[in-house]
Amino acid sequence: MRTRLLTTLLVTVLSTVTYADTPQPQSWIAANGAGAQISAASTVSRERLARIDSLMQQYIDENLIAGAVALILQNGQPVYQQAAGWADKEAGTRMSHDTIFRIASQTKALTSVAILQLQEQGKLLVTDPVSKFIPEFATTTVLEKNDAGGRTVPAKRPITLRDLLTHTAGISYGTEPRVAALYAEKGLGPNAGNGWYTADKNERTCTTMERLASVPFVAQPGESFVYGYNTDILGCVVERASGLPLDEYFRTNITQPLGMKDTNFFLPKDQRRRLAAVYATGPNGKIVRAPDDSKGQGHYVEGPRRNFAGGAGLLSTASDYARFLEALRNGGALSGTRILSPRSVALMTTDQIGDLYKTGMGFGYGFEVVEKYGASGLEAPGSFGWGGAYGTSYRVDPSSGLVVVLMLQLMPNKTDFREKFANLVYQSLLIE
Repeated sequence: MRTRLLTTLLVTVLSTVTYADTPQPQSWIAANGAGAQISAASTVSRERLARIDSLMQQYIDENLIAGAVALILQNGQPVYQQAAGWADKEAGTRMSHDTIFRIASQTKALTSVAILQLQEQGKLLVTDPVSKFIPEFATTTVLEKNDAGGRTVPAKRPITLRDLLTHTAGISYGTEPRVAALYAEKGLGPNAGNGWYTADKNERTCTTMERLASVPFVAQPGESFVYGYNTDILGCVVERASGLPLDEYFRTNITQPLGMKDTNFFLPKDQRRRLAAVYATGPNGKIVRAPDDSKGQGHYVEGPRRNFAGGAGLLSTASDYARFLEALRNGGALSGTRILSPRSVALMTTDQIGDLYKTGMGFGYGFEVVEKYGASGLEAPGSFGWGGAYGTSYRVDPSSGLVVVLMLQLMPNKTDFREKFANLVYQSLLIE
């Protein structure tokens, strides 16, 4: 087995890979303490995990992705960590374990945790109307479809924080043809960067969300799963309920307590070389470098640093995000630090909306949840996770003790790399 692994490493010249039977990488030791040890009870096949190397290198060699970082923990210990390919191909910068990525919608998990923290502190209830914190949401409207194209009607009831946590408020990103122009008039939707992108905005989050309340939404509250600005609105609620800007709230209550030293809304300028470049799947399926604008590289270094998007604004590393997920897998605590109670974590990772989501899947308070085998590849029921528009993804599988983080920067991503990667992770398990 060791001979095969050494051969793989020699062939994979652009990668750095660590398995459970080798010394732990410094990036994970730095985050978790030098005393952490690999569990002897690992149920992951190292030989089967080696298949990920070949997949990753194949996609890099075929110019389908520039590079990626993958980290897999089992019961809190690393069983696989790899950095392969290029963080910035044109600059000649290789991927490394501490490369920083734009994680887009993976920000939603931290904002959702913040809401549950504030409920635990008695500062809000998830059943509260949004208008308690953002008065502009007291009277919202819906643009219903009809033969004439649509008509605007009042919302049947107030939108609640629970609606936002479960994406059942009827609020999209404004991409539907019947509302796109109305969103554009307000500096929202796809004409404003990618809609969810705010790193170039010179206004506070709550100012943006107040303006959002004035446009019609696309479904009645509680009637449909509609993915959109919901968690950005929650970011404003966190600010209003806590009295802190969202970046400061995260830093004080989540990232610093968990030792997530590289998770921020904007990158310190002296760290810009650590930020991976964004690529896009081109017309021929091969990667091309994304432009230096709001729909490409973004303004995460030179931006105004005023708008902290709770739905899509953070930067992070694989190790940092794995620490956050490991705290959730542990019922809200990591290394003696508790950020959330076990009951709140269970609430977040349990389906809350029934048939409104995909067949065999559910949606909790901020997380997609697997309900039955076959609904999401080889994942077991009870697994939860999500991903980001730049190509990142994560899963937590409590039944096998797994935390899985995959980081790349590819938008749009027209490859099947993430799906294949997930299958190769789960086929390495030697338990059901």
